Formats: sequence, C-alpha cells, structure tokens
Amino acid sequence: MADARKEGSPSKARPRPKSGEDGRKPRASNERKSKSTSRSPVKKTTSRSPVKKTAVPIAQSSSTSNNSSQALSSDALAKLDAANEKSAAAVAKEREKREKREKAKELEVKHREKVTAGRVLKEKYTRRKEGREKRRVVSGPLLEEGRGRRGGFFGDPKGRRKFGRGTWLLIGLVVLLLIILIPVGVVVAGKNKSGSSSPSTSGTPSNSNLNGINANDIPPAAKGSILDPFTWHDTTDFNVTYTNATVGGLPIMGLNSTWDDTARANNHTPPLNQSWTYGPTAPVRGVNLGGWLSLEPFITPSLFDSYQASMNIVDEYTLTQHLGATQAAQTLEAHYATFVTEQTFADIRAAGLDHVRIPYSYWAITTYPGDPYVPKISWRYLLRGIEWARKHGLRVNLDLHALPGSQNGWNHSGRQGAIGWLNGTDGALNAQRSLDLHTQLAAFFAQPRYENVLAFYGLVNEPRMTRLLEADVLAWTTSAVQIVRQNGIKAFVVFADGFLGLSNWQGKLQGIPGLVLDAHQYVIFNQAQIAFPHQNKLDFACSGWTSQTEASMNPATGFGPTLCGEWSQADTDCAPSLNNVNVGSRWTGTLNTGDPSTQILTPSCPPNAGACDCTPANADPASYSDAYKTWLLRNAEAQMDSFEQGWGWFYWTWVTETAVQWSWRDGMVLLIQDLSGKIDNDGRHVHQ
Repeated sequence: MADARKEGSPSKARPRPKSGEDGRKPRASNERKSKSTSRSPVKKTTSRSPVKKTAVPIAQSSSTSNNSSQALSSDALAKLDAANEKSAAAVAKEREKREKREKAKELEVKHREKVTAGRVLKEKYTRRKEGREKRRVVSGPLLEEGRGRRGGFFGDPKGRRKFGRGTWLLIGLVVLLLIILIPVGVVVAGKNKSGSSSPSTSGTPSNSNLNGINANDIPPAAKGSILDPFTWHDTTDFNVTYTNATVGGLPIMGLNSTWDDTARANNHTPPLNQSWTYGPTAPVRGVNLGGWLSLEPFITPSLFDSYQASMNIVDEYTLTQHLGATQAAQTLEAHYATFVTEQTFADIRAAGLDHVRIPYSYWAITTYPGDPYVPKISWRYLLRGIEWARKHGLRVNLDLHALPGSQNGWNHSGRQGAIGWLNGTDGALNAQRSLDLHTQLAAFFAQPRYENVLAFYGLVNEPRMTRLLEADVLAWTTSAVQIVRQNGIKAFVVFADGFLGLSNWQGKLQGIPGLVLDAHQYVIFNQAQIAFPHQNKLDFACSGWTSQTEASMNPATGFGPTLCGEWSQADTDCAPSLNNVNVGSRWTGTLNTGDPSTQILTPSCPPNAGACDCTPANADPASYSDAYKTWLLRNAEAQMDSFEQGWGWFYWTWVTETAVQWSWRDGMVLLIQDLSGKIDNDGRHVHQ
C-alpha cells in the first residue's frame, strides 16, 4: 500500500534523521520555504483544458475508437460472434412465437368469458422447444427475449377437466415429493445445476443471468473450474456463456465481445477514445481501490480481527493458509464481489475523480508450489472492474501489487517477512517468474479493447530498493519494459521510486520512452516527519513536496514524468493494523516489531500534543472539532496541489471498513475531503 517501511514493519516510510532508508532526509523547518498559513494551498491559475495538447500525449487511440462497438479478438471470439448472429435470428423467431402466443391468449380470454360461470379454468402455458440453440449472453440482461416459464397444459379453452381425480392426486404427490427432495438435492450438490437462479433472500447475488443457461452446456472437463459460471459467487455483468478462449494464456471468460469508449469522467475531461495530455495543466486526480484484490489488514480488519494473536494471521498468506483452499476461495470471492461494486465506480466519478488505480496480485494469474493463495478467481473481478471503470469514463492504472517471493516483505505484498524477489535462495527464480507474468499480462492487455481505458501499466508496487541491489532492480525493470512493449502495450509504463528519493532517479532509465516515475508520499511513516506540528506538516506539503515534484519533473534535475501513486491526509499512524496486525504505532511509541533495528518504543507525536494517545485519532469522526476537520481538509488540498506540479495523484484509498482518515469516500461525508475547490460544477478542473 504505502511506502518506506523498515524491515519487519509494514509501515510505508522509514525515519531517516541521518541516512534514512527512503532517501528523503527530512529538512528542518528553517531549511524550507514555508508558505503562508493563510493562503489556500492551491495556487495555480491554469485551468485544465482537455482539448489543448502540448505535452507528452498518451498513446493514440485506435482508428476505430469512435465506434461504440468494437471486436474483442477476431481469432479468439470468431465462433462466439457467429453464435451471436445465430442468436439474433433466434431472438427474432422467439419474438414472433411470443406474439402468436399473446394473440392466442387474447382469443382464449374472450372465449372464456362465454363459458358457463363456476367452471374451473387454468392458465394455458406453452412448452418451449428443448435443446434450443443458446445465445451468448451480453452482461446477462437478455433473458426477456422470449425465455418464459417452463410447463405443460393444465386446462383447455373449453373449460373441460383434462385429468381425472386419480391423476390430480398423483400430480399432487409428485409435487410434494419435489418440494422435499429439491432442497435436499441442492444442499448435497452445493450448486444449482438446473440452469436457473432466482432472487436471493439471504443477501447473496441472484445471478439471474444464469436463467436459461443449461449447466450441461459446460464441458465435463470445465465443470467446477474457474470457467464454470455455476461455481461463481457473483455473475453480475459477466458474460456467462462458456468459452475456453484465452489471450496470452489468460481467459477471456466473462467478457463481452463489444464495448463503448465514448464515456468521460466529467464534461471537461476527454472521453476515453480521445487522448489525454498529462502534465501540470491536466493532472491525474485519482483514487486507489486498496484492500480489494490485494488484501491489507487495516483496510478490511473484519477478515483478520477474529483470530487470536497467537495464531499469527497477519497477511493474505497466513489467512488463506489457515482457511484452507475451499473456505479461502469462498471467503475471498465473497469479499471481491461485495467490497467493490459498479456503484463504487459511479461514486468515484461523482466525486470528481477521473482515474482509478487497481492493485492486484500475481495469484490472479497463477500460483506456485507451496502457495496457499486463492488462484485466478480475482482475475475475472479485475476484468469486470476495468469494464465498470470504462462505463463511467474512468481511466485505469493497473498496479501489480504483489510479485512472487514478495518484493518488499510487507503484508500487502501477500506475505510479511523476508524479501524473496531478487533476493535470497529463490530470488532469481521469482524475478524470472515475474517477467513471465508480464509476458502474459502485456499480451492480454494489448488487446484493442484496452487501448483507450488503460492509461498506465504498473510493473511492480513498492520494490524495497533500500534492501535490494539497485543494479538488480534496474536490470529487471529494463527487461520488464522491453517485454511489455514487445507484447504491444501502448500505455505509459509506471515504475516505482523504490524509496530512493526522487532526486536520486536523475540519469536512471531516462533513455527509455514512455516511462513514468511513481512516488508514494507519506509523512506519518517517517519518525521525524510524523512529529511535525500541524502547521509544519502543511508547510512541508506546500514547499517540500512541491519542490521535490518540480525538480523530479525536470530531466536535468530528476527523472522526468512523475506522479504520486499513493498519499493520505492522515496525520498519525494510529489506525489499527496499519503498521501490521498486533503491532502498535510510532505515534505512541509502541511499534514493537521484535527487531531492534526497526522498532520504535519512544512516542513520536508533536511536542505540544500532550499525551501521545491514539484515542482521538481513532475516535468517532463525529467528535472531530471544526478546527481539526478544517486542518485535515487543508492538509489534503496542500498535498494535491504539490503533486499536481507533476502528473497528478492517486489517493490511498477509496474506502476502508473503519480507518476513516484513509477513506476518500468517508472523508467526503465528513467534509474533510473535497474537490469542489478544484472542480467547478461542470467538472472542469481549476486551480485556486
């Protein structure tokens, strides 16, 4: 999630009073230019204009980008497209049948009016032809095209009884047996194999787009696999017609063969099928979906808090190991399906944001011997999330958050502890595995359907270069970029600063076009900076990060294109489990990691803060004073302004279960997070 943590600590930044790991030596307040406390932290007067294109443009849109419907992959989906054409004819034929049934029903009603009163009349149903050719469902809403209820004839137009009393008794007995046996069969089988689903009364998805789909159409070899939609927890907006087609060895199952790139985040940002000129005049204003496809205990404590500390359930590795394969798959898929929904993307757009960074882990693609992670299920949720972002005009930053072996040893890399990527016994093996992953991923996301919606392609989140050989990371990054470009990715490729500090990237990787440097900026993970009083924190955001960003944007003094992939307005590290499960905080001096080189047992709160206590920070936000809420808002605005001297920013994160100061969504409700001063009523980005 965040940056600059010490060995054994999941914190995001490390203190460097002399030569800190993160390469960002904190300056004394008299060494910085402090900006006036009365001024708004946002001073720019240049307004964003999506039409003006003077800086480095994003890769050009495909020539067919103005079409609302484009081909996914002619090779992979040719047969499916042919099936779609057949289904269109089937729809027309079924519509004609339905119209005939409606006319017949009208005649029947008129005839029944003439029948002698008191006779028992039954509604007439028509049995639909069995084995009818199935259509490829598009996002599941096509069931209205003639797929009615199944049944036979239980009455005739003349009102005569069709069956004798004995027959009716037999039918009643059969119905009674079915009422008893069907629930038993469902419990035993564990899945609904009847080819239909009904609205749920237990809070689980209805999966109504499985109605009319025959489970027997799933090939025997695929039954029960990730390609079997009858095993999916949630099928909402997925294409549930079976296909085993792949691109780059990765399944397209669940995708539709058409898409629309005409949406835009707001009226003054370009639609997806038009280029975006990134830079200070048109910065990214985005948010992360942390804790969704890559777990982080402080974001979703409900997945971790029920365990005793002695069980050491501290990350996704130990959680899935404890749960076992079956329960882990059920638990995490339910989380994937509910923690982020389409409404999430609609709300992000409504908040005035225009990009979304989606962290995901390598086990979305594959797992390796000894891995307890849930394999491949999160892949389809990643693909659905991208489609929802597209629908709401949001551009995507793909963030590979966890690599084989762990690139930093922090819990959000999957496994807390040792670094096993480019380090240790299997370091070289895991480095090659991660390159192989990018070979697959790049081939998949180079498809035309992603050319407009995928703005940034991330190589790896937060490699801990302060504990790795710099030359090894640079060599791996160079190889990864070559693989990504050779496989057709046109998006900007994002690489992390590795906590070396922005100024240390001047002269490194500058000869490779299309790269963007990603820095994660937090004061609360630095022992010196977390102790700053509120005014000093504002000054540091206004001057320190502003000057760093401006210098980094200049190739003569830094790398060049620079964005902030993570930041937060929180002013303490008090959120439970933020620094690891069952580990305390720098703020209170309880960061007991068990490692003398990383533990912090002396309080780090500001001198005038009184008792270094986390109670106020973790209190009900309704108890926040107006002055404190005003400061939190100003702290956020100051950081946004600083990062917009570069290519912009992505807030960490959109939503949390309890850590309010880390949730953009909850911050808006509390009026401590607001873009209204930077975006006018029409959505146009402006600087104050």
